[in-house]
Amino acid sequence: MSDNAYTPIYQRLFNFYKERIINQEYLPDERIDSINRIVSRHNVSRETAKLVLLKLSEDGFIIKKAGKGSFVTYTRQIQKAWGIVIPFYSSNIEELIRLLDIEAAKLDRKIRYFLHYNEPQEEMRMVGTLVREGYEAVIVVPNYDESMTAKFYRGLNQGNSIVVLVDNTMGGSFFNYIIQSYDLGVKRAFNYLITRNNKNLLFVKNEAWIGKYLVYELMEQSLQVFINRLAPDRKLFVISGLDKFDKDYIINNNIGGIICFADTDSLRITGRISMWGIKMPEEVSVVSYGNTELTQLANPAVTAVDCNYQEMARLTASLICRDSKSRDTRQHVIQPELIVRQT
Repeated sequence: MSDNAYTPIYQRLFNFYKERIINQEYLPDERIDSINRIVSRHNVSRETAKLVLLKLSEDGFIIKKAGKGSFVTYTRQIQKAWGIVIPFYSSNIEELIRLLDIEAAKLDRKIRYFLHYNEPQEEMRMVGTLVREGYEAVIVVPNYDESMTAKFYRGLNQGNSIVVLVDNTMGGSFFNYIIQSYDLGVKRAFNYLITRNNKNLLFVKNEAWIGKYLVYELMEQSLQVFINRLAPDRKLFVISGLDKFDKDYIINNNIGGIICFADTDSLRITGRISMWGIKMPEEVSVVSYGNTELTQLANPAVTAVDCNYQEMARLTASLICRDSKSRDTRQHVIQPELIVRQT
């Protein structure tokens, strides 16, 4: 028997309307279903319909206007806080949060972050909740497949909050976003690696979370285009995670250059390569995408594409401050730089 079987019908309907209000299927100030509409739509009694609206009203989701009906509310008082919604926790995102916290502190704002585990529905619920709760800013590192949330963001009523998409986003021109140019970052890593030797390249993804990842697809496609155009005698190999990554894999596939998406994985890769007695960068060169403190403190220090999170955090803060007075949409594209170290 499902859990729903033990949940009173009025509670199920309350949850039904609550979720749709949070996800903005009902927009702020929009009229919600009347008692008669709830009765006919859900085949329930008038008493149940009245109880649903009463509970929504008591919990602050709607306001009843005499003679007009019930309307969706939103918080008009702004909290001096920024909510950061992230799909997963990594060294790269940790660095971004740290730098955003510094920018927020300059403005006497608090940072709180919320993890949605790469679930699009949970991401939308979190964003809708933070907007309703009146956070001054809602900063979103989107889920891997933004096609799942594009409609939500296009129709999102931000209320008095400022919503900004950052980092691994393919955000469209209709929204505030601060993105890094992945294509340029990959190109700079590629151009470096093909000068080190004449061997094949390996792109290491980090797919700890389920679902499609549009940024991975872009990076892989870009690498393949660069190889076809500039090094057609070489091959591109792609693996997800490090289960198959061993000494035989490098030797059998004649791997001479590795691009790693996550700084944490780059440390595991360079550690294994050193253990196997393979020389870096003479025999195999490694480039990591991120350039957090991990790549700088590693031994050997890892060559990395610098995502320039400091500039990303600064621009995010300036956009929030600017948009508290102006609601014009703004987009910024960060230019990644290659930092050459020992690998």
